[in-house]
Amino acid sequence: MKLTFYGAAKEVTGSCHCLEVAGKRILVDCGMQQGSDAPDDQSLLFAANQVDAVFVTHAHIDHSGRLPLLYKEGYTGPIYATRATCQLLNIMLRDSARIQESDAKYKTKKALRRGEPAPEPLYTEADAETALQHLEPVAYGQKIELFPEVTVTFHDAGHLLGSAAIHFTLTEGNETRTIAFSGDLGSPHRPIIRDPQPVPASDYVVTESTYGDRFHETVDDTNAKMADIIDRTLGRGGNVIIPSFAVGRTQELLYRIREIKEQGMVKSVPDFPVWVDSPLSLEATQIYSGDLTGYADEETIEVLKGGFHPLIFPNLNLSRESSQSMALNTDPTPKVIISSSGMCEAGRIRHHLKHNLWRKECTIMFVGFQAEGSVGRHLLDGAKKINMLGDSIAVNAEIANFRAMSGHADQNGLLKWITEITPRPKKAFVVHGETEACQTYAKLLEDRGFNAICPDLTASYDLISGQCLDAGIPREEVLAQRGINVKSKKVSDLFAKLLEAGNKLLSVINASKGRPNKDITKFAEEVNALAEKWKK
Repeated sequence: MKLTFYGAAKEVTGSCHCLEVAGKRILVDCGMQQGSDAPDDQSLLFAANQVDAVFVTHAHIDHSGRLPLLYKEGYTGPIYATRATCQLLNIMLRDSARIQESDAKYKTKKALRRGEPAPEPLYTEADAETALQHLEPVAYGQKIELFPEVTVTFHDAGHLLGSAAIHFTLTEGNETRTIAFSGDLGSPHRPIIRDPQPVPASDYVVTESTYGDRFHETVDDTNAKMADIIDRTLGRGGNVIIPSFAVGRTQELLYRIREIKEQGMVKSVPDFPVWVDSPLSLEATQIYSGDLTGYADEETIEVLKGGFHPLIFPNLNLSRESSQSMALNTDPTPKVIISSSGMCEAGRIRHHLKHNLWRKECTIMFVGFQAEGSVGRHLLDGAKKINMLGDSIAVNAEIANFRAMSGHADQNGLLKWITEITPRPKKAFVVHGETEACQTYAKLLEDRGFNAICPDLTASYDLISGQCLDAGIPREEVLAQRGINVKSKKVSDLFAKLLEAGNKLLSVINASKGRPNKDITKFAEEVNALAEKWKK
């Protein structure tokens, strides 16, 4: 009985874990890598034809994006996921395959000019179609008897429509063990979907740690802060550009903007135009507009019962054709543009950044996690120039970051989820977080009495004894294999830590509104003194 980590080990993307029990191999997620994690996408670290079953926690590409590659390399079995996840995978894997083929076509032209062999796409639309034919929809709480030795249940993770934490009961000989995979855990009190639900007692837990070293801003005034940014940006004649994940985040944005418009929170341009410029977002929004039974929260269910559409409002415009997308950047009307990809690595968002980043009257508003090495992360880290579509673009626009809108639980949310598992798990494997976040969260768990481990890539553990069988590839070696300078990365990590501390201070400042005047005066003096000290 063994657990091996084939992805998201001390990094955020590329989730992929393998259980081995009674001669069977079960994969939990098979995700694409993004940002500086991306160089490893071209190969799997295991034999695809030796896998017996696959379970997917949710549809995001960093958890599902290599499923077509799995079939391309010989896997022929089923993919188990919730009904909503299966619906979303139907659009997301096809879209990903089109991107793979398009990228390969572009790279082929460059390769032929250099006299090099033409590269093949990671996978094709045909590979994606093969994967989609093997989807097996399951319901939350449904007991799946996979093999005589394996039973499985899905539990709402509150991260995305259909997202799940997956609980396994494994038997080998006379030994039985239980293990839960958190997938990605959502923040509480988000629109449309439900809060994360508890999972049954588990001997082992594999938990994400994306925000394991930080806290989100409170969600109570998110709409007010967002309305303020939109108001002042449109008021000075600029555009608000929102890089957004096509699935999940875009739909939440539409829900919030509908509320902002209903309450008249933007004064400069009350009926401001909003453009959704992402074909994938439009397809996903149709799914979010369908049957949400078993997935939506009570507030959304009540809105739907009343016959009102939570994602539709006046002056919402949908850009389907590329000509419409290009026209947005020549139209002088101040507007809100929501476009993908969420990390600014691909898609139409790159064109909008190229035309708006240099304009000081515009705002780039981030509403989701930006992976290390991504364009979005560089912007949040204070880059003064960005290379975009072959040009160096000056960063003059205002940069705003809404961590309260994150689809991931922060440190408090992660702790709440794992401490509700009773009795306490024998061991917690901390994954899906950058090294600093993983280690900080693991230390926090240890301080609370957990046995917590941050596994390295390809590390494996015996689930009967709990002992490590293979320590895996050290993180420094993984980075070196990808050609990443470890020393410069450490410097970058330290600066990112300083920026995070600054964001935390800003959160405290924002929360100080309404305190006694003498406290605010004292706090301001301390902040000013700190700033003067470090100016020197």
